[in-house]
Amino acid sequence: MSERPAMSVDEAIRRRRSVRGFLSCEVPDPILREVFALAQWAPSNCNVQPWVPHVVSGEMLSRLREALVAAGMRDEPIKPDWPADGKFTGVYRERQVGAAQALYGAMGVARSDWVGRKLAYVRNHAFFDAPHAVFIFMPAPFDTREATDIGMYAQTLMLALTARGIASCAQGALGLFPDIVREQLGIPHSQKLLFGISFGYEDLDVKANAARVDRSPIEDVVRFHR
Repeated sequence: MSERPAMSVDEAIRRRRSVRGFLSCEVPDPILREVFALAQWAPSNCNVQPWVPHVVSGEMLSRLREALVAAGMRDEPIKPDWPADGKFTGVYRERQVGAAQALYGAMGVARSDWVGRKLAYVRNHAFFDAPHAVFIFMPAPFDTREATDIGMYAQTLMLALTARGIASCAQGALGLFPDIVREQLGIPHSQKLLFGISFGYEDLDVKANAARVDRSPIEDVVRFHR
């Protein structure tokens, strides 16, 4: 597996996708530092760089995985730092349903299989067995404007990973129990958790990784004004 960039920006954008099954082998530390140093070049309003990433691996990741999976299995009420109860409607709901059908279909989990669906969901909290995860925090009192900067940071990071043959999955689910994450990592409450990204080398034998989703044509989403 090559860890050096061997693809164009265009190719990295098209190849990047949400991977939900990883091999146990870790990404070498020099590559980790290289990727996160590159992500620092992401744009941000007034160059404030509001992102605060916490990269977790090894024993710490195992402890955090155990705590988050336990919370998910016992149906502990979620307490995200930002509301996570919004509902999609119209075409956005159609896209959400399409993505779910592709994922559960690849895994062979029927819509009526509530146990299977719950276990599949809890895999989010297990980082899909990834050897690394990064939790991205934002200091209070930053809000929506700075959160958009963090979205650009996350995309830059994932493209840098993709260019080195490293898979990733951005997960809103990793932001549902921020108190657990803060307690485990010793992070103050002034740091607000947005989401997490699991990453590592893809396990091609995991059924979920066969799932594919498309993108809407630009004619449906882009408006050109002259």
